[in-house]
Amino acid sequence: MSALLELRGIQKTFAVRGGAFQRVVGQVNAVTDIDLAIEKGRTLGVVGESGCGKSTLARIVIGLHPPTGGEVVFDGRTISGSPSGIDFAASRRIQMVFQDPYSSLDPRVPIGVSIGEGLVIHGIGDTASRRQAVGEILQRVGLPSQTADRFPHEFSGGQRQRIGIARALILNPDLLICDEPTSALDVSVQAQILNLLRVLKDQFNLTMMFISHNLAVVRHIADDVMVMYLGHAVEMAPADTLFSNPRHPYTQALLSATPIADPDQRGERVRLTGELPSPLNPPSGCPFHPRCPLANDRCKAELPVLTAAGATRVACHAVAEGRASSLGFGAAVGQA
Repeated sequence: MSALLELRGIQKTFAVRGGAFQRVVGQVNAVTDIDLAIEKGRTLGVVGESGCGKSTLARIVIGLHPPTGGEVVFDGRTISGSPSGIDFAASRRIQMVFQDPYSSLDPRVPIGVSIGEGLVIHGIGDTASRRQAVGEILQRVGLPSQTADRFPHEFSGGQRQRIGIARALILNPDLLICDEPTSALDVSVQAQILNLLRVLKDQFNLTMMFISHNLAVVRHIADDVMVMYLGHAVEMAPADTLFSNPRHPYTQALLSATPIADPDQRGERVRLTGELPSPLNPPSGCPFHPRCPLANDRCKAELPVLTAAGATRVACHAVAEGRASSLGFGAAVGQA
């Protein structure tokens, strides 16, 4: 299999301005040295706490944020050097489903106009064929074609997210980026949207980047998983491997905090102390060391890099030195 998307050394910093003259007073390191590859037809789950850089990474891929450093390579071609930040040729093949189904749709126009806007921008078809395409894609996502003339406020949250998915898929993309598409929905509706995405992935032969803080959701849909912490990738592995044998202490803590219905499947709870450090003033060395129960002097001084540990790549000195052990509690997450 060949990689459809590659990120090479991606970095993103945002200037912080303050004072009467809005001078730059600091830098936020939102994403730091991210390297990853997503093979065609596979789904990469990206997980981590709020503020860890997941959404920023997605917006870099789609071109909404130009990277400060590194490059985005899509289907063998670098697409991150466009002056506008958005590569027009690639924009048709990379589409995004946003987190909030309420604010991601224009309330002033019928949903059919919003869904078909991509066809207009790329000059695909005429008015009649576009309307037919809108009706067909609405049916594919489980909505009647006649709802194209209705406005967003006439739909529920789950229906609006289906509309967002239809808008992304009408251009028949190769890569679909889902930025926490179920976090604003009820649990029962979440399951419907997840099942819909799995069906559409096969029907459209999609490659996906799925962003979520919900590990059970990621376990349900992802083939591979990347765990992020404070802008860094701390662990990457196939989903089955990561959930059954998490290596990084942060990954273990995330999995131990995930509710599991079967008490026999529950493992030891890893409790983290302290607060998430500020990206304005990140700690030296490993970004996780102020909260890590295994941190030593090396962790405080030296930044770990992703290193192969079996099928897993993990950035942890404790793992490299053999001081970390797997707790083996994660296999049941998301399988209920």
